[in-house]
Amino acid sequence: MQVIKYVFQPHGDERGQLVSLEEFKDIPFQIKRVYFMYDTEKNVVRGKHAHKNLEQILVCIHGSCKILLDNGHEKKVVPLEKPYEGLYVANDMWREMYDFSPDAVLLVFASEVYDESDYIRDYDEFLKFVKERKNGN
Repeated sequence: MQVIKYVFQPHGDERGQLVSLEEFKDIPFQIKRVYFMYDTEKNVVRGKHAHKNLEQILVCIHGSCKILLDNGHEKKVVPLEKPYEGLYVANDMWREMYDFSPDAVLLVFASEVYDESDYIRDYDEFLKFVKERKNGN
């Protein structure tokens, strides 16, 4: 499984740092939704789903967390610890976000607006979906 991490260009001086992100330039898709998570308790696991079509870039803009990516064949854990790094999460990829530091803020850029029918929330259904997509169904 290929993990794609984007390193965004920080611009800084004595006043501090600034990161500017643009769709199709820094983010590889049109941004249709932005949301963030914070005050996540220590033992909470977020996500636990995949999407049929939606793509995401995850940026831990404060603190740290870990992302488990699972393509149905292979799993990888990716730490997010820097506010200028973004993790690309493709559609048909199971994701779980966990091990949030107490101060973590996880920002998400999404390629689609919220659509419950795009979610795959059952892991066995996800495995079936991946198998069918691989076979061209």
